[in-house]
Amino acid sequence: MRKFIVLSLLSILIMAFSATVNAQNLEFKASGYLDIQSYWFRNIPTTTNTNPVDILGQIYGRLDPIYTIPHQKAYDRTNAYMGSRGRLQFDAVMGKELSGTIYFEMDSNRWGDIEGSSKAGSLQKNTFGYWTADRAAIEIKNVYIDFGTPYIGIPAPITVRVGLQPLAIRPNMVVYTDGMGITAGIRIDPVTIAPLWFKALEGKDASADDADVYGLHVIAKLQQFTIGGYGLYYNMNTYPFNFVTETYGSNPTNQADMWWWGVYTDGKLGPVDFNFDLVFDRGKVVKEHGTPAPDVKYSGWATRIKVDYPWEKFNFGVVGMYASGADARKTSTFGFPGDSTASGTLSTKVSSYVIPPGSEEYGGFFEGVGLFYPSWVNNGNTSFSVPTATTMVRGAVGGSWMVKLYGSYKVAPIYKITLQGIYIGDTTKHGNTAGTAVKTNGQLRDDKTIGLELGLIHEIFIYKNLKWNIGAGILLAGDALDYKMTGVNANDSPKNPWIITSRLVYNF
Repeated sequence: MRKFIVLSLLSILIMAFSATVNAQNLEFKASGYLDIQSYWFRNIPTTTNTNPVDILGQIYGRLDPIYTIPHQKAYDRTNAYMGSRGRLQFDAVMGKELSGTIYFEMDSNRWGDIEGSSKAGSLQKNTFGYWTADRAAIEIKNVYIDFGTPYIGIPAPITVRVGLQPLAIRPNMVVYTDGMGITAGIRIDPVTIAPLWFKALEGKDASADDADVYGLHVIAKLQQFTIGGYGLYYNMNTYPFNFVTETYGSNPTNQADMWWWGVYTDGKLGPVDFNFDLVFDRGKVVKEHGTPAPDVKYSGWATRIKVDYPWEKFNFGVVGMYASGADARKTSTFGFPGDSTASGTLSTKVSSYVIPPGSEEYGGFFEGVGLFYPSWVNNGNTSFSVPTATTMVRGAVGGSWMVKLYGSYKVAPIYKITLQGIYIGDTTKHGNTAGTAVKTNGQLRDDKTIGLELGLIHEIFIYKNLKWNIGAGILLAGDALDYKMTGVNANDSPKNPWIITSRLVYNF
């Protein structure tokens, strides 16, 4: 008994001293932002509008019927509303080796949100602007742990992140998604190797109906350049993701295996800043159950080059981007096996560049002013982009190409102005990327010009942490933005889309 007491006391002392040795100071940090957004526009789809018809997201064709069906709802009419977003991040930091992060998000899609207290809590998401407030509108964006691993025989520092975190690789071209996963960083100077695994969908525990993401990202910093390469594999035993049931014996409609490969470089080339991206998507979607149908093969690509020349208070730049488009004779609207194309044949191929399910690439390709392409001025909430959490879609760039020229001038320490022009072309074959125009025989029309976009952006620094962005622009619409009228083989040309939008943001 005495031995047991002595050993117990010794164990307690060892634990106490070990805790003292490993004790570190805990530091709490808070950061985030609050913003106020305003919108006044015509004939532009919005990412905050809920349209059940478009939940799956198109590879090509009509977007957001509220704004793109001639003579109905908001088509050719002026629209206006205001919105808000808040983000709050807490970091519990215990030295360089260990930290934990909890990140919240709150939205009001439109001031005066209509969801009332009779709605379930989940339906109050994005609606804290409801009259009398008190909404269940706080969302969990991230919850993860960062830690450095102890020495395990590899002569290189290794960091690990576990939990609900961003999957972010070239977000303006490929993927930004928040999800459950494990990522690592292995630093072998000047190279960082970053393997990753994410669980996109679990489904039934005893069935192989889940979806996993595997990837490897390699980054090298060489003098004034950062060079990177990556590969992502999406193993989707359920596709689209929204087909989930707990009932055993009920199986997914489709399965998909997809790859994204890419290379990029960022850096300074003489007096100019230079950015380059090249990305390919490859894979297929197969019909798991039901009527036999041919596999749908995916093979798209996209590239982007951006050059900035800063000179004193000026900055001049050019951007070129090309993203492959679909062939409407071989591709159905949604790209599923068994679906019919516009010409009545079964879908077999998607040559349009597509982004992974759930990617918010449209929230990173900020080359526009909120007309055809998204804008950082209003957080990407207006554009002809296709967002979806459940399927592969063309995102912001698929089926289009563009050349952009711009120049900015810092008039004063608190004020900067930017003028830009973008020519936008259509790369979809035997049909149009965003328009739905038809010939007199009812077959889709193939046009080449989406339009010429002109934009003006003002940046006003009211205080160091308070900034007001104002954007205004017009899209001189080309034939590729014409729409088929309901019930007849005739088309309508919309009035030129335009927008005036702003965002007042307080960062802390």
